[in-house]
Amino acid sequence: MSEKAVRRARPTLMDVAKKAGVSRATASLVVRKSPLVSEDTRAAVQAAMADIGYVYNVGAARMRAARSRTIGLIIPNLSNTFFGELLAGIDEVIDAAGLATFIAHSGESPAKQDGFVNRMREHGVDGLIICPAAGTEPGFMAQLKDWGMPVGEVLRTVARGNVDYTGMDQSGGMDSAVSRLVELGHTHLGFVSGSLDHSARDERLGAFRSAVLRHNHVRTTEKIIDLTHAEAIMLAQRVAADPSAPTAWICHNDVVALGMHKGFCDAGLLPGRDVSLIGYDNVAEADLVRPGLASVATEPSEIGALAARQLLRRIDNSEAPPERITVPSHLVERGSMGPAPLVAEGLTRELARI
Repeated sequence: MSEKAVRRARPTLMDVAKKAGVSRATASLVVRKSPLVSEDTRAAVQAAMADIGYVYNVGAARMRAARSRTIGLIIPNLSNTFFGELLAGIDEVIDAAGLATFIAHSGESPAKQDGFVNRMREHGVDGLIICPAAGTEPGFMAQLKDWGMPVGEVLRTVARGNVDYTGMDQSGGMDSAVSRLVELGHTHLGFVSGSLDHSARDERLGAFRSAVLRHNHVRTTEKIIDLTHAEAIMLAQRVAADPSAPTAWICHNDVVALGMHKGFCDAGLLPGRDVSLIGYDNVAEADLVRPGLASVATEPSEIGALAARQLLRRIDNSEAPPERITVPSHLVERGSMGPAPLVAEGLTRELARI
């Protein structure tokens, strides 16, 4: 038999599809390791491939599809363990799909972000997931769309619904945090916000203000700091010396809350007894300090996995309308929450009389 005849006899993807009883498009998703296929269908197609001896030609497929089997991920802060959990969720899905991830750290610099986008385009990434740096202009995402780049925003948005977005529902966890503090007798609540201008900061601060409005006779104090341990420690020490300060604090993230936890302890105030403290994101370290740090869980790993699946769908279907996905948040109570000091004193006196 001639070499030409051998080449003609090689099984095709259509042969696989017919053998497995699926469409060619479905068979293609299986050989490209897409997560969008059920396990039963995947098993049927793989069995058909083995039965007829089909071998997926990666080189030819890449030339046909002009794809690199890579995606780009640009995030603003690698030092925050929250983003590490987000990355883990993204990588699990992307790796299972047979792609690789190029990771870049913008350091909250739109200029660095632009440079990373250009380099990733030079390397031919199939799509981008971006948590926009603070100060990113709205036209940034519009430009990516004009270039035909599949793109999704995660956690923050500048496109305001014009591209895919995956993030968290800020209101559920914040409502629970404020309501629980009010139940514990706190009537003066503090909120520590970040100094950087981005949508996540605005949404979280807005959720706090909305939650407080649901309760009568609750006063608030808002502080703005750089979101670092050092700044938070100094803030807690200043607060500890102020007798008119709030008796309970909610922080923009756990980085700040952990810093305030240390600052309060250093100043002789025990979280949960002398002051109540709630963080945001529920990173692993929240359960390592004593007393444990109460925190609003925002499920970064789940958000990352959903963002990755969303981007894979966008790569496969560039004409679909933009999609917005949000993951519910919820309060995780730990020892850093307790009754307002005056309420706690009243309970102590009452118990002493019994």
